[in-house]
Amino acid sequence: MFISIIGTPQSGKTTLFNALKGSAGNGNGSPSVRIEVPDGRIDALAKIFTPRKTTYSRLDVADTAAIREGELKAETLDAKSLQQIRQSDAVLLVLRHFDNGHAADPAGDFRRIQGEFILADMVQTEGRLERLRKQNALKPQPALQQEQALLEQCLAHLEAGSPLATLALSSEGDKKIRGFLFLSRKPMMAVVSCVEEQISEVETIASQLRERLPRHIPVVAACGQLEAELAAMAPEEQSAFMAGYGISESLRGRIIRLAYDTLGLISFLTVGEDECRAWPIRRGMSAQEAAATIHTELARTFIRAETVSYDDFMRLGGFAGCKKAGLWRLEGKSYIVQDGDILSIRAGG
Repeated sequence: MFISIIGTPQSGKTTLFNALKGSAGNGNGSPSVRIEVPDGRIDALAKIFTPRKTTYSRLDVADTAAIREGELKAETLDAKSLQQIRQSDAVLLVLRHFDNGHAADPAGDFRRIQGEFILADMVQTEGRLERLRKQNALKPQPALQQEQALLEQCLAHLEAGSPLATLALSSEGDKKIRGFLFLSRKPMMAVVSCVEEQISEVETIASQLRERLPRHIPVVAACGQLEAELAAMAPEEQSAFMAGYGISESLRGRIIRLAYDTLGLISFLTVGEDECRAWPIRRGMSAQEAAATIHTELARTFIRAETVSYDDFMRLGGFAGCKKAGLWRLEGKSYIVQDGDILSIRAGG
């Protein structure tokens, strides 16, 4: 899963990115990092199977060019940043809550950046509609007429100043517009960037901003500078540092949970002597769809999934105990995978 961090200049965006990067960074100033998602289930399974390789779920996080205040028009975002954000599964929006020579206005910054996304989507939609109208005027085609009607619905919503995330579409309509990678349809999360003097108020600050943003936008608050210092410390030093500042959980841990909740992610598990691994998928995916995350060929030739829950596996001492208790199952293509399912995919040649 890929998340882009966005924000205005001097919002604390890059400092927060560095806090997320921490020791996971490669030291070359790269604006992206791959973060392993801690999973105690994989730790426990690795002790049982002693595999040659242990692999956790991962989140890819990338910093982006700052969006300048007062210039929030679609054309002010450079092509590379636009493409990166479009390719993201979600957007992490950093909102400044400290005075940097300009009064802090986190709710206003949110509205302005959301407005930038809406404008960019309008430009994209209008361009495609212009071509569709010409094509349908010359030679009407049902598929293109349906696309035109759908995009006209999207454009009307955007022109009303509303992001496409709030446009209710049928499942078929949703599938048809996914390929456009609309910015205002991206799942959004917000981090309120504070300074050290505000550290005792972060929960209050986050709560107050939640009341001013749309309900579907989750919000956390953090002091980027402190979090960056924490991320650079050795594990044995972190607990004392966090206790001293009253930090109950690192920013990285909170962002991981926030991303999983926002994107509706769960993890299924695979085990064996070669590898114990957590695979992130969207909640509600079928066993066949889950198989495709391992390899597309497994989905194409899928026969069945041998399945047992992690909790049952640990409680009953492994596969043998689960089989004896009747909890080891054979599931078909349409089985909805549950968080913590241990799967073994059986496929044909």
